[in-house]
Amino acid sequence: MLKVKVTQIGNSAGVVLPKEALKKLDVSRGDELYLVETPEGLMLTPYDQAFEAQMEAAEKVMKRYRNALHRLAK
Repeated sequence: MLKVKVTQIGNSAGVVLPKEALKKLDVSRGDELYLVETPEGLMLTPYDQAFEAQMEAAEKVMKRYRNALHRLAK
């Protein structure tokens, strides 16, 4: 477990993530992170769950209409 401290950043508050956390999240300065509420509490993740859901829906459509999309791509 890594311990972080809430600090003042201008008129807001923020936390500074240690290098170990950045490496585990596979993110660097300027990347966006998402704070997601789960039954276990809050989770910090680099993945946008709404985008993931949209991609899953797109993959289903592409699989279903594979032949038609292949013809349209010509």
